[in-house]
Amino acid sequence: MLSITSFVFGTVILYYCILTVFGLHYRGKNKERSSLKAYPSVDILIPAHNEGKVIQKTLEAMVRLEYPGDLYIYLLNDHSQDETGRIAEDFSKKFKNIYHIGVPKGEPKGKSRVLNYGLQISKSTYFAVYDADNQPEPQAVKRLVEAAETVSNAVGAVGYVRTINEKANWLTRMISLEFQIFQLLMQSGRWALFKTGSLTGTNMLLRRSILEEIGEYDVYALAEDAELTLRITGAGGLLPIVPEAVTWEQEPQQIKVLIKQRTRWLQGNLYLLEKMATSFAYYKGKILVHTLQHILVYVIFLVFLVISDVWFMAGLLGFVRIEASVPMMLMWYVSYVLYTSQLFSAQMMENTFSPLNILIGFIMYFTYAQLFIFLFFRSLYYYIKAKKKRQIISWEKTIRF
Repeated sequence: MLSITSFVFGTVILYYCILTVFGLHYRGKNKERSSLKAYPSVDILIPAHNEGKVIQKTLEAMVRLEYPGDLYIYLLNDHSQDETGRIAEDFSKKFKNIYHIGVPKGEPKGKSRVLNYGLQISKSTYFAVYDADNQPEPQAVKRLVEAAETVSNAVGAVGYVRTINEKANWLTRMISLEFQIFQLLMQSGRWALFKTGSLTGTNMLLRRSILEEIGEYDVYALAEDAELTLRITGAGGLLPIVPEAVTWEQEPQQIKVLIKQRTRWLQGNLYLLEKMATSFAYYKGKILVHTLQHILVYVIFLVFLVISDVWFMAGLLGFVRIEASVPMMLMWYVSYVLYTSQLFSAQMMENTFSPLNILIGFIMYFTYAQLFIFLFFRSLYYYIKAKKKRQIISWEKTIRF
């Protein structure tokens, strides 16, 4: 049993090492694309519910976007009770391509339903999605469109999400480093290796026709981006990763806010794991890459994290024989080295090295990474509870600062 566990673990470690190398290579390449002869029309959809604290800066960033084609910005106001509507209305009066749209009431509540409504009342060739706290760089949409138009079989493109409040505290620095690894470096590696990309929920572009082919957003999916990625990949569509298309967003500055946000994310991914367990459609073609990625992160990684932690503590307390604990201790050590190496590689590529970030890189495995165990079982508890009671899991909005 120990030898099988070690073999599986070694295979996973080797895979992530290869993914990191390919991700670094892809990220480091100069991928400046040639300008298009003509730029297709793009609708930007911004779902918003009580976003008064951030929506002013978001719309200011939208106004600064440099796009050679027709660009229309839809602020989809989902019954905000704060100043969101007033701010959006002011912008819509001042700028002819900004529209303040009130979203009708409906169930279930959440981002997917709002986006579906936005797609009904807009009509451009492409649509881009930005969360209400996002500030895309001026060239972001242009670079996404250039990738979508020049990569064969592409139906959209995915940009890079950076943390605007990274230096607020240690938690935001850890979140920023996590994004640099898993939202960019690993994404870049999978694109370079398998030509598969994953939607990120924001700073993403899609051709409208692909949703006409595969259907609209799943209103019951809390991880709507991951669910839609699976269907797009299953239909043969490609989603190139474009690191040069950057948006800046606000991340949770308090642990309680992070726990609520990540619980929602994990419940959304548990929904997908349940689908994967009930259909062979997720185990063929390029969609298999996404399926295995979900299993690696939410099953295998979790199991190894728990086992290595338990065995490590048992060894320290003398509950296991030294000769039996050595392989498991080695697994724990290799996990730590790989995780920390990825952190430093990401810092190198993004020029985010600093004495504090280096220190955080050394301790993140013992702190931030371990939080995943708590978050998973918390999410699993609420997911099972909702299933037993046949309740729809409600969308919980991330608190802004």
